[in-house]
Amino acid sequence: MKLIHVVGARPNFMKVAPVHRAIWHYSEIQQIIVHTGQHYDLNMSDIFFQQLGLPMPDINLEVGSGSHAVQTAQIMMRFEEAVLKVKPDIVMVYGDVNSTVAATLVCAKLAICVGHVEAGLRSFDRTMPEEINRLLTDQITDLLFTPSMDGNENLIREGINPTKIHFVGNVMIDTLKRLLPEAEKLGSKLFQELNIVERQYGLVTLHRPSNVDDSILFSYIIRTLEKISKNLPIIFPIHPRTRTQIRETGLKIKADSSLKLVDPIGYLDFLCLQQRAKLVITDSGGIQEETTFLGVPCLTVRKNTERPVTVSIGTNILVGQDMERLRVEVGSILDGATKKGTIPVFWDGKAGERIVDILANLFKW
Repeated sequence: MKLIHVVGARPNFMKVAPVHRAIWHYSEIQQIIVHTGQHYDLNMSDIFFQQLGLPMPDINLEVGSGSHAVQTAQIMMRFEEAVLKVKPDIVMVYGDVNSTVAATLVCAKLAICVGHVEAGLRSFDRTMPEEINRLLTDQITDLLFTPSMDGNENLIREGINPTKIHFVGNVMIDTLKRLLPEAEKLGSKLFQELNIVERQYGLVTLHRPSNVDDSILFSYIIRTLEKISKNLPIIFPIHPRTRTQIRETGLKIKADSSLKLVDPIGYLDFLCLQQRAKLVITDSGGIQEETTFLGVPCLTVRKNTERPVTVSIGTNILVGQDMERLRVEVGSILDGATKKGTIPVFWDGKAGERIVDILANLFKW
């Protein structure tokens, strides 16, 4: 039996790793990793395969950057060629990136079974490209694996047959739990290189178009981070999209600022920094989940989230694009008023095993 995993962006790699590892117990299953090339920077891609213990991709579509339409179309054309050649029995897609919806559309038209890992998440904001990807993918997917019960509720409300829906938990937490001991070993060297002290720094990631593509808003965000850094040093690994915006707008960081921009870093280094941060400021969905599991305060620079469980029971607070509120919430955390969160059900490091158990039962492995 042939099974294709489709990956294209960094979050996909963390999600595919637990499923890929769990399938190794079934020697009769041939696993093929197809990398669409949606993220092609070395630090955004290759290093993640190395650190996650994933084999290098069997097929690389080398799509690269482009508009949503161009990128999606290119993935569809090149992925169709790969599928027709490999003839898989099932294709697994992950998350909500363009690679996910493009591969699913191809498979739906070729009548190939598709499983969607991280199904059912909704921000209810259709201005987000990822929300369109989620909605379309889930409507034409055969097997939907949800990370939290709100995902099940969303899918049933949208008319999805309940027999297709499987609540399995969060595969990203599988990867986090497995690699956390290794990440913890990097602390002293990493802190020395960055000249920071454990629990006495903030960690920032920003990459969404709604935050970085508007030059006026993005400048306001950077100036706010500089003000925050007067009381708490800030480490800011720069996503390629964000770096491009900084370069094109000519935005300069003040010489006396404790806001430190660094190149993208590998998963283990980032996990180490995340675990030991005083707080995290982000617009990433996955980091909202990871900080909730780690018990680290998270301030999300978005008006909504497709991961509401991180807000309702986790450590996450939505601050929108209100920079004054961001400063107030940071001040509260520095004063000791941190939000106490709990870990959601099935965020236990075994989601990948549950997915594979379901596949094995359905396909009689």
